[in-house]
Amino acid sequence: MIIRFAKEEDIEQIVLLCKAHAIYERATFNSNEKATLLLQYLFKSENILKCVVAEQNNELLGYATFMKQFSTWDANFYIYLDCLYLKKETRGKGIGTKIMTLVKEYAISQGCTIIQWQTPDFNTDAINFYKKTGANSKTKERFFWKV
Repeated sequence: MIIRFAKEEDIEQIVLLCKAHAIYERATFNSNEKATLLLQYLFKSENILKCVVAEQNNELLGYATFMKQFSTWDANFYIYLDCLYLKKETRGKGIGTKIMTLVKEYAISQGCTIIQWQTPDFNTDAINFYKKTGANSKTKERFFWKV
């Protein structure tokens, strides 16, 4: 099993992982145009979105996406971890820790000293995993305003 940055040929499997992730988090997911859009943001545009995958025998077992953002309060950049998902059969085997380590290394390479993310409050397995990494949590509400 290897942890690496995603390649263009991974895109179909990444979309399937995104769909599984949405289902796991009790959310809806529309696959329309996802491959095209993710290809654009991961590989064709300013490359603002980064994606790390866990692969074994040409099968993707999980992924994480993240990007550099700015915090006005801190007057500095940070890494926002948008998604981290592993297939059920791969959880608890250290893969998530390896992915988080790679994200941390990327943050350091970008001069960022903080990584932020969120998870649903019902996802106790993820919450426990994140606490084991030494991360702290803040209770907030996330709002979605469709425009």
